[in-house]
Amino acid sequence: MDSMEKIKIYGTTWCPDCFRAKQVFDRLKIPYTWINIETDVQALDYVLRVNHGMQSVPTIVFPDGSILVGPGNKELEKKLAGFR
Repeated sequence: MDSMEKIKIYGTTWCPDCFRAKQVFDRLKIPYTWINIETDVQALDYVLRVNHGMQSVPTIVFPDGSILVGPGNKELEKKLAGFR
């Protein structure tokens, strides 16, 4: 990545899709910042705001401002191709 800003993953500890998304990042060796919305009230507010009141996780925010919510592996890998 050109920028020092990392991709942010908003999620919860109990979410299987969050775990799976983090596995994709780790496998591809792409750095990210993990933000637990269970312990960060501001993060929870952000997730609710961008997801129209829904606590949808993982919510993945990219440095360019684009967002993926609950992506499957193929969709996530395609998006991350530009970060390798």
